Amino acid sequence: MVRLILVIILVQLVSVTSAQKKYDPTWESLLQYEIPQWYKDAKFGIFIHWGPTTVPANGAEWYGFHMWNEGEVDALGNPAKQPSSAYKYHVENFGKPEDYGYTKFIPEFKAEDFNAKEWIDLFVEAGAKYVVPVGEHCDGFAMYNSKITRWNAVNMGPKTDIVGELFSEARKQGLKVGTSSHYAYGWHWWTYKDKFETTDPELEDFYWKAHDRWEPATKEWVENWYNRTMDMMESYQPDLLWFDLGFCEPAYEEARKKILANYYNQGLKNNQEVVLNYKNIKWKPVPDGAAVLDLESGKLDRIRSEVWQTDMSLGGWRWGYCEPYEMRSPNKYLQDLIDIVSKNGVLLLNVAPNKHGVIPNDQQAILREMGSWLKTNGEGIYETVPFTVFGQGPSNAEMRLHANIHEKGFTPNDFRYTQKGQNIYAFWLEQDERKVVELDALGAEDRIINDPIVKVTLLGCNEEIKWIQQNNELVIEVPKSFKSKNPLCFKIELKEIPSDIFGL
Repeated sequence: MVRLILVIILVQLVSVTSAQKKYDPTWESLLQYEIPQWYKDAKFGIFIHWGPTTVPANGAEWYGFHMWNEGEVDALGNPAKQPSSAYKYHVENFGKPEDYGYTKFIPEFKAEDFNAKEWIDLFVEAGAKYVVPVGEHCDGFAMYNSKITRWNAVNMGPKTDIVGELFSEARKQGLKVGTSSHYAYGWHWWTYKDKFETTDPELEDFYWKAHDRWEPATKEWVENWYNRTMDMMESYQPDLLWFDLGFCEPAYEEARKKILANYYNQGLKNNQEVVLNYKNIKWKPVPDGAAVLDLESGKLDRIRSEVWQTDMSLGGWRWGYCEPYEMRSPNKYLQDLIDIVSKNGVLLLNVAPNKHGVIPNDQQAILREMGSWLKTNGEGIYETVPFTVFGQGPSNAEMRLHANIHEKGFTPNDFRYTQKGQNIYAFWLEQDERKVVELDALGAEDRIINDPIVKVTLLGCNEEIKWIQQNNELVIEVPKSFKSKNPLCFKIELKEIPSDIFGL
């Protein structure tokens, strides 16, 4: 009898706990959310922008927005006297938009060389811990097997489930998986004129009903967006859902809360720790703590108590593949990764496959060099937390949208810190010819650290490292024979923390 009573009590406790954990579509309820440890530890993921815009390969993923612009408005709704560069390119290469509309690109987007395993092998080699293929961009072409729209990659173009294949292979190789929705901004995407196919009734399920581009989204459109998002979420059960700026708009407020609640509850049901990324552009769509803030091509200038994310592209302002696709050297992306991690952030770095389904060799080379560096220095990145201060030196981020595109880069006087247990990792971001480096935060009298330093090593270097802790700094001698074009990582080991129970 006692055993039966205990079982009943246990069942009741489990039921109460489950009821307490269930999320309602209110901010009060959603603020119970906690960011999972896997995401805090991951630090580095791969974003994949891919779709029909890779057919014209001009002006990146915004081609569908600009190709109709004969000289009317720009991306912000400001008057423009000249046709857009995309319009000129379109006329020269495909004909006028009224004769060759956007949907004509879809049959040419064949992705005949797409190989999910080759991609995931590359991302694992790069050191990524999660991967986020675009589910549907602003054009609304679904890169997954949608139950809502016929305009998807299984029915048309590649005629294969791109998201599904990547998810399957990534999960086999131990990566977490996410997908992105940019579709909310699709409300603002198209130019409607009678001469364009955007007003063709037979294509209304792709272009939607004609409307003024800058008016708020209608309830009907928001419901359409909601249904498509739910379809993608329920069908693929991603570990991460990423939303672009349209998600921020006030018209989506109630649907936004429902999506968060449904997604978090799906995670609870599946015993799956999930992450939702949102942008904070013009509006603040989600209270701090209810999801994970994502900064587009930007960084913070300080440590944030809540984990945050930067989405950044190898191609700078170019996300989808285009020509030219200009990139920086690998060490610049590594410097950004370190800076972000030192401030409690995570980097989601975008790659851009071409229309054939091939990630170009120059992009692959960058990822492989980053992966090689992480094999040696990753212990100072993965599973770390911010140190008391994020670093030292003259360079710091500007807290604004797309700021990293305008940054001048780091100097030999710039260092960043991370910490894991009793180990502090000091990254020298830009090496020069100096013989010693001085770490200002680790002086004996500064009391930023209370435990004695017992050892200093340079990751990847077998030489014994000479060092001395002075009152105001830790001075480390740089090995003469060790040169690197990428950041150096010094590991500073502290004495074990003393017990808080002392004998008499």
